[in-house]
Amino acid sequence: MKTKLFILTFYFLGSISVIQAQEVIPISKSEVLNKVSEDNTSIKISEQEFIEARADYRQTNAVYLPNITASHTGIATTNPLMAFGSKLNQGILTQNDFNPALLNNPPQVESFATKFEIQQPLINLDGMYQRKAAKSKMEAMALKTERTSEYLAFEVDKAYMQLQLAYKGVDVLQQALNAANANKELADNSFKQGYLQRADVLNVEVRVTEVLNQLQTAKSNVQNASNYLSFLMNDDAYVVYIPTDSLTISVSAMENKTISENRSDIKAMQLATNAYEAMNKADKMAFLPRLNAFGSYELYDDKIFQGDANGYLFGAQLSWDLFQGSKRIGKAQKSKAEFEKSQLEYSQYVSQSNLELNKARRAYLDAENKLRLTSLSLKQSEESLRIRTNRFKEGLEKTSDLLMAETQFAQKQLEYYQTIFEYNYAQAYLEFLTKD
Repeated sequence: MKTKLFILTFYFLGSISVIQAQEVIPISKSEVLNKVSEDNTSIKISEQEFIEARADYRQTNAVYLPNITASHTGIATTNPLMAFGSKLNQGILTQNDFNPALLNNPPQVESFATKFEIQQPLINLDGMYQRKAAKSKMEAMALKTERTSEYLAFEVDKAYMQLQLAYKGVDVLQQALNAANANKELADNSFKQGYLQRADVLNVEVRVTEVLNQLQTAKSNVQNASNYLSFLMNDDAYVVYIPTDSLTISVSAMENKTISENRSDIKAMQLATNAYEAMNKADKMAFLPRLNAFGSYELYDDKIFQGDANGYLFGAQLSWDLFQGSKRIGKAQKSKAEFEKSQLEYSQYVSQSNLELNKARRAYLDAENKLRLTSLSLKQSEESLRIRTNRFKEGLEKTSDLLMAETQFAQKQLEYYQTIFEYNYAQAYLEFLTKD
């Protein structure tokens, strides 16, 4: 048994030395928050989604702004109509061009035209509502980005507390290992003096082995928590972090907090509903006529990039698509269904948020009660261990009872720090849910 214990201890110390060989960096929660806000991939993705929505909104400027084009066209033709028209545009017709023989069989005519066109929307009601929908979508994406940042701040809070808790676990189990080793040494001496049986010594050695295993798991938890912080900060160099402050009880006012309709994600869903409503109105307005103005200025010549002759054209057009099969009817029905669906989803989301708030409140109260109980249990187990340790040194306590007291004290310490984590997490989650 001693040989196995030596091998296990050697393996454990080797694994610890590997961990210690890694770079250990002290870090505060504010530093993590700053790095996450600057480098987190989810925030960057959300920002790009907002830029995409803003670009869609800017495209709707076409509802008010003109469309201007310029072109230069060159042709060569013997087509009677085209030849006569090209000469007419160039202003070079002569009396001889009205000769029937030349009109019917004209020689090749070259024509180059430079044209500037402008199209100005005047009344496009469907386009106006499409622009309104795009604006609502853009504002919703801005709020989504804000909520993403809030969620990641909450996630940082949780991850940082997990790192603190992991180090508390290491501290507790290291103390337990030191106590177990001290008891083992005491048990070995008592065995040599004939005060203890071999079975008692084996029980102590088993206890040392158990604590070694638990301490190794606690060290792994430190690495896992550190790696998650690296992931949140978008840092590929996975190192071991150590918090600059310890896990302590956080105190803040949690009473009378409710879900606010101004919470960024809820407001974003309301804006999304507004966007669907605007799109439905846009589809209905597509049944109405559109009024657009247009104009052009043209330069003609028989040489490239010249313009000895010119002319202009302007006017207005009232167009009305009277019937497109059932396409517009079906589109309007679809957008109406999407609007009503978004209203239901909004109501469901608010209801679900209130349900989550009630659940979080109960979790907070449970953690608060549990914190009082675990604090009391910790004090009791600590006193019990102190008494049993003193009695064991005097030979008045059984080894099994001492080992049970040690195990219970370590468990109560871990439970106490786990409860602090749950209590602080419940507070942070309530604040996240009730944020305006």
